[in-house]
Amino acid sequence: MQWEIVIGLEVHTQLSTNTKIFSGASTAFGAEPNTQADAVSIALPGVLPVLNKGAVERAIKFGLATGSHIANRSVFARKNYFYPDLPKGYQISQFDLPVVGQGALTIQVEPLSGNAKPYEKTVRITRAHLEEDAGKSMHGDFHGMTGIDLNRAGTPLLEIVSEPDMVSAAEAVAYAKALHTLVRWIGISDGNMQEGSFRCDVNVSVRKPGQPLGTRREIKNLNSFKFMQQAIDYEVQWQIDTIENGGKVHQATILFNPDTGETRAMRSKEDAHDYRYFPDPDLLPLEISPEWIEQMRATLPELPQAKQARYVNDLGLSAYDASVLTSSREMADFFEAALGNAIGQAKICANWIIGEVSAQLNRDGLDMTQCPITAQQLGGMLQRIADNTISNSGAKEVFRTMWAEGGEADAIIEAKGLKQVSDSGAIEALVDEIIAANADKVAEYRSGKDKLFGFFVGLAMKASKGKANPAQLNDILKKKLEG
Repeated sequence: MQWEIVIGLEVHTQLSTNTKIFSGASTAFGAEPNTQADAVSIALPGVLPVLNKGAVERAIKFGLATGSHIANRSVFARKNYFYPDLPKGYQISQFDLPVVGQGALTIQVEPLSGNAKPYEKTVRITRAHLEEDAGKSMHGDFHGMTGIDLNRAGTPLLEIVSEPDMVSAAEAVAYAKALHTLVRWIGISDGNMQEGSFRCDVNVSVRKPGQPLGTRREIKNLNSFKFMQQAIDYEVQWQIDTIENGGKVHQATILFNPDTGETRAMRSKEDAHDYRYFPDPDLLPLEISPEWIEQMRATLPELPQAKQARYVNDLGLSAYDASVLTSSREMADFFEAALGNAIGQAKICANWIIGEVSAQLNRDGLDMTQCPITAQQLGGMLQRIADNTISNSGAKEVFRTMWAEGGEADAIIEAKGLKQVSDSGAIEALVDEIIAANADKVAEYRSGKDKLFGFFVGLAMKASKGKANPAQLNDILKKKLEG
């Protein structure tokens, strides 16, 4: 039986303000529990919330980056529910009138299995609204009991809600990764998933083709792309098995256990009316002027999609290379800085960053900001490959030395004697000696044993101590052997 999968995401992004959304308390991560739980965050009697301008500016930037509608007037509401880490008994959020309305994000999807080719897809964004984060329940840390840390309470969030446009785990992961890249790219969030700065809730349902939407279950608080893929795959199969075995899927909030690879129900899923939303009486409507929007537009960097298009159209890179290089702003900046020292060498620059540099960073557990080689040093080395000063094998030795010890490419080339011999006269003399010393092999080659060409190349490279320009050597050797 064929089934269609329907997926929508709600992504909670902590905004990179220094203080909370409605108070001046710090948002710094890692403080001792409850040392940043100020009177406003826990709603002590007599306190009043004051909106953080920086949080609004970050929401505007996100709306601009996704081509979304930005409301000139939006309203904060109280979302009422009980939970131990919600001291006020309500969460200040937005409901009817969010700050950011409909938009879209175009993603590149890499299928997770099979021989399917990568493809492009546009996922619609329903809304993105501002709200305050709740505290955090700390299970099992206090002699088997649960403790409550309210430091996170009041931290500004932008909740980004998609339409149910995704039909596979691969698409959901690609969308989440694209959002993660974007919020870091435009500087509105650090996106640290381990610290909870970027958390995803995934709504999953299945249906037969052409049928109405099935009952959805919401997988809460996924903070790993790997876990997201595993959770969706398990949940989809669970729903299909349940229906095919005569059961019924009930709307619920569920959790994913990465140790078992299974989802389990946490509670029945609430609908909007269960939260009894009403406008917060302590907060005036948020008014955003066109001038403010244009001020924020002027602060946006070149966005990933625009940069990708420029790399393809102006630099001649493949769509794949452009996509990888713009997977983070740090990598794109590194590429452009390296290219500044290796003018006209976009392809070789992309190859080295995507290949050798990324591989070495992964081996050493580093990110691009921690790369021991500067972009300028890499660009200098690439320029020496381009002008035939060093061979590819020589470049790898230069790269290893730069990574381990630092230094500029020219100094390393000189110290290690890695300069290629590009003097055609010197290479011709070397080839003549080899041909004269191997007359029998020359005769065999000329009789049709073409594979012996590699034998002569090996002798010539050994005689030159690996310094002969390979392209020149091959050309001269072929002419001499066939002459």
